[in-house]
Amino acid sequence: MTKLIFPKPIKIDYDKPTSEQIFEFLKDNIVSMKILPGQKIPENGLAEQFGISRTPVREAIAKLVDLGLVLVRPQRGTFVTKLSITKILEARFIREALEVAIITHVTKFQTPELIAECEAIIIQQEQAAKENDALNFQYLDDAFHQKLADFSHFYRISTLIQHEKSHIDRVRNLSLQELDGHYDKALKQHRTLIQHIKMGKSKQAIMTMTTHLQEILKVLNSMQKMHPEYFEDHELDPLIQQTNPIPS
Repeated sequence: MTKLIFPKPIKIDYDKPTSEQIFEFLKDNIVSMKILPGQKIPENGLAEQFGISRTPVREAIAKLVDLGLVLVRPQRGTFVTKLSITKILEARFIREALEVAIITHVTKFQTPELIAECEAIIIQQEQAAKENDALNFQYLDDAFHQKLADFSHFYRISTLIQHEKSHIDRVRNLSLQELDGHYDKALKQHRTLIQHIKMGKSKQAIMTMTTHLQEILKVLNSMQKMHPEYFEDHELDPLIQQTNPIPS
């Protein structure tokens, strides 16, 4: 029976939902690229490795399917999805539309408590950057954006953003690991964004957020050239390409 061997296997805590622990574990390994695009995930081997039944594994897999991180092929097995340029560009487009609306709201109604909480996250990101901890840096980036989204009190927005960004997360993490300067750039943009929000400068805050979210466009070509085996598509739909031009 095929088994997945992970660098940091987890110990199941039976006081918590097992399927949720397996889901988070698999998601972390997929997003951090420890389980690579196209790799098969043997459900039986995973259940055996962690000493659990297949039921919580299947429940975890179902949640990963919903996020677009894995694909179940009948009679063939469960596989990590390859990266799709088209889906990444579409997700970036949707996320920008939502987060620009969030920033407009946040800048108008921001509070000292929100500013302090966001600045605390930035401090944690600075530490993650010093430690070159790409995965933790990305989680803190997500926490920063989540904090702003939650302030809108429209909680379906957060769910939509979480779902869409699953197509982006692996490229973001890969670029942090393999390209120089992205920690500093992201931190600078977060600091600038908070300053504009604090000063009530809506237009400048929107411009900063837009620039921040379009950074993915600047690394996508590089990642595809460096790792073509991770991608499922190599040509873009003309309309999407026109809407999301990738710098050469």
